[in-house]
Amino acid sequence: MKNILKTAAIIALVAFVASTAFAAEGGNPRKGKHLFKKTCKTCHSSGGEGGELTPMTKTMSQWDRFFEKGKHEEESWKSLSTQDLKDIQQFLYDHAADSPQPQTCG
Repeated sequence: MKNILKTAAIIALVAFVASTAFAAEGGNPRKGKHLFKKTCKTCHSSGGEGGELTPMTKTMSQWDRFFEKGKHEEESWKSLSTQDLKDIQQFLYDHAADSPQPQTCG
């Protein structure tokens, strides 16, 4: 029974570590939060033209797919550097609905 519990704990730990590997490599979540509030919340707030969007709107894997597939209009992202986008992605990923620290970014 102890071996089964050990194995389950190891599998859970490996799954958690593997899931964090998909976040934006080199992203700074603190800077990402600032950028999200400054640039994204202008359209993505309650009543905004882009609809309300917070880190908790999606799961970690959904945020990764959103950025990988470029699901946002390019025009809106022109003012952001590649690093800015990585920072925003890291913030959203770190505080997604299924993350250890979900956040709304009020």
